[in-house]
Amino acid sequence: MPLDAFNLSGKVALVTGGNSGIGLGMAKGLAESGADICIWGTNIEKNERSQKELSAIGIKAHAIRCDVSSEDQVETAFQETLNFFGKVDSCFANAGAGGGAPFHEFPTDLWRKVMGINLDGTFFTFRAASKHMIERGEGGRLVGTSSTSAIHGAARNGAYASTKGAMLAMVRGLSVEMARYSITANSIIPGWIETAMTSARVGDERFEDRVMKRVPVRRWGTPEDFSGIAVYLASDASAYQTGEEFVIDGGYTRF
Repeated sequence: MPLDAFNLSGKVALVTGGNSGIGLGMAKGLAESGADICIWGTNIEKNERSQKELSAIGIKAHAIRCDVSSEDQVETAFQETLNFFGKVDSCFANAGAGGGAPFHEFPTDLWRKVMGINLDGTFFTFRAASKHMIERGEGGRLVGTSSTSAIHGAARNGAYASTKGAMLAMVRGLSVEMARYSITANSIIPGWIETAMTSARVGDERFEDRVMKRVPVRRWGTPEDFSGIAVYLASDASAYQTGEEFVIDGGYTRF
């Protein structure tokens, strides 16, 4: 008999950046465990396609166009989420953007764009979610998607790595501050995952010869590799786990 703590029936999960990649992989896992899903994304076509895909699993799904770097859009989207579902039990701040350049030539506008989406967006999203969870008084789950660039050197990736490192610090603080409200806060740290963000690297023989040999499981990660951890962190099974960083990288950071 399966552990009932992993049953998410009656729960509502919000996944930002949930219309593709890791976000959609998490959303599918959550849906397959019974959760109703709200996804936020900026691409309307992807939103609609992902909503249909999630609805086909047999749960209630809704997609909202939202640029998380906009405080107003986040507040509006969160209210729409509540209007549609009535509550949010778990919030996955997964929306993100990359952008690389030599640090001494890094464009200020690109720096601010990455900061706006990855760091400000996480702040706006978690602020709205935590306020709702505190007012509702039934606890909740906050989960941020970071990156291995936050824990090891990432050349030409200063903005992205900075936002992902800051996210880890934000989540650690939230784990302490929110515990009194029965709200947990944890981070997921993906390694090299085959998504739109890494598409230029997939199939690049030089890159794969240098990097894939450092991944002990000898393959790229997939969005589906994040289904299980999402279910665990949204479920009652993780009620006593907070302030933790879950590295999902095929052993990359250990080799």
